[in-house]
Amino acid sequence: MAKFSVSLKARLILEDRGRILLLKQTKPNGGNYSLVGGTIERREYAVESLIRESFEEAGIELTPADLTLVHVLHKRYKKAHRIVLYFRAHHYEGEPESKERKKFENVEWHPYDSLPHNLTLTVRHVLKAYNRGRLYSEMEK
Repeated sequence: MAKFSVSLKARLILEDRGRILLLKQTKPNGGNYSLVGGTIERREYAVESLIRESFEEAGIELTPADLTLVHVLHKRYKKAHRIVLYFRAHHYEGEPESKERKKFENVEWHPYDSLPHNLTLTVRHVLKAYNRGRLYSEMEK
């Protein structure tokens, strides 16, 4: 059987009054909108990773009690698989701001009913599944 790599990531669906927090990538990084989050490091659990990434990327502070697992995405590439755990939060501390200016030019709130046209395809797919109440979805890359 052929071997393949698997990466594990955690992403944040931060909601406030019918809006979702999105990161606007810089042009060299695609220029699209995405969610806060990143790769779960070797010695981290998913919640711990997401708490760290949320502060590093957007300056927001979360606790484990703030986070609820709401979706799992299995994304398959030619030679690899990616599992992404999406956690929802309604409560946070701090004022959202872009703290990694080389990667993200801005942090913005967007209403669910008027998401930006250049939202990444993956985030669009996940939000659609999440809003339909689906805990799991798959994507081919």
